[in-house]
Amino acid sequence: MSRSVPALSDLTRAQLAVLVPELLLAGHLIDRAAMPHATAAFGLEGMRDVAIEEWMGASPVYTRRMQEALGFAGGGVETIFKGMQLDVGAPPQFMDFRYRLEDRDHGEFWLDHCGALMDVEPMGEDYVVAMCHDIEDPTFDATAVATDPRAQVRPVHRPPRTPADRHPHCAWTVTIAPEHEPLELPEITGRVAATRAARVELTPIDPDEDGVGDYAGPLLSDLAFADFSHSALVRIAEEVCLQGHLLSLSHLMALRARIDDEEQVRAMGRRQLAGVGGLTSERIRAALDLPAGLDGAAAVLALHPALLPRAYVDAGPVDDGRVLLRLGRGDAAHADGAWPSLVDADHLAPLDAILRGVDPHLRAAVVDDGPDALVVEVVADDVAAPEVDEVALTRFSTGADFAFADRGTPVALRPA
Repeated sequence: MSRSVPALSDLTRAQLAVLVPELLLAGHLIDRAAMPHATAAFGLEGMRDVAIEEWMGASPVYTRRMQEALGFAGGGVETIFKGMQLDVGAPPQFMDFRYRLEDRDHGEFWLDHCGALMDVEPMGEDYVVAMCHDIEDPTFDATAVATDPRAQVRPVHRPPRTPADRHPHCAWTVTIAPEHEPLELPEITGRVAATRAARVELTPIDPDEDGVGDYAGPLLSDLAFADFSHSALVRIAEEVCLQGHLLSLSHLMALRARIDDEEQVRAMGRRQLAGVGGLTSERIRAALDLPAGLDGAAAVLALHPALLPRAYVDAGPVDDGRVLLRLGRGDAAHADGAWPSLVDADHLAPLDAILRGVDPHLRAAVVDDGPDALVVEVVADDVAAPEVDEVALTRFSTGADFAFADRGTPVALRPA
């Protein structure tokens, strides 16, 4: 196409360092987009159970992938904490995890700010207990056992907050001990591990580039993404996008265990994609200072996590002089039944939400609906469309307007 459309690898290190936290936050907002619909379908307890299965299904899989990608696999509490810093469940600053190491097998973390708590506290104590007790207990352990099967995460204190303004918001110990019974992961974890998303090979990191190419050094108080090399940032971005796909695949699996109607499951998946997709477009455009209109749409479509990584999703612009997007149907994402497979000529609402996050005048129009690919053109209407309900529901999260801050040089955290 005639417009300059950046791929991940075309961005500068500085741009990638801005984009990566946005992608982590986008992955976290996947649940904010999905759970209102799960609550409507199953009630609070059913939503809670879906969330537990979803995170326990995906988290152990993508945690191991990130450890291998950045060379910090090897066991110990430090490895667990490093993985948390690169997990869509804990986007930096919004979920402000702080860490302390005692020794290889003992440590603590606490949240100076918990964006998720800020989202659910206004909904009442039942929702707080569901998140901070029922969901966190098994899912924190599932994340930890990706490093060591005998790791346990246990609360020191947690919400509901007493007093109401208690800080830190919560605190937890992490302990690895030979006498601990290994956590038995649910069957859904094995099914997520069997997906193509779990096994896809992504961009290798060039060890000779300027900047840090791994996370093999000490645990840091915060990750300064600008310190990573260009190829490391590309790989981190790809892995984070893949975390979102694995989480959404796990969510769909949890829905199918409760809903016999496949079209209803797919419809809920589309609503999830529309909600997080539209808000993510809006944040990416603002973070990278991209224009509105067709030029902005072309750039955002090339960087949107629902359409990345390219090794998993066959999606990209068509060189036609117009803003055209081709969604191939023979890729691993379609084989898995991931988000891109939910978009077709009769179901363009998720793409429309993504485009309207760039500019409310934009929408997708079908150009070709063949057996190998769907091709749509981004067109601009004279009248702006109203915000779709799915995006409005997701915007309830305080993550919608969250601003990342420069925290300066991180501090190396070593055992006490």
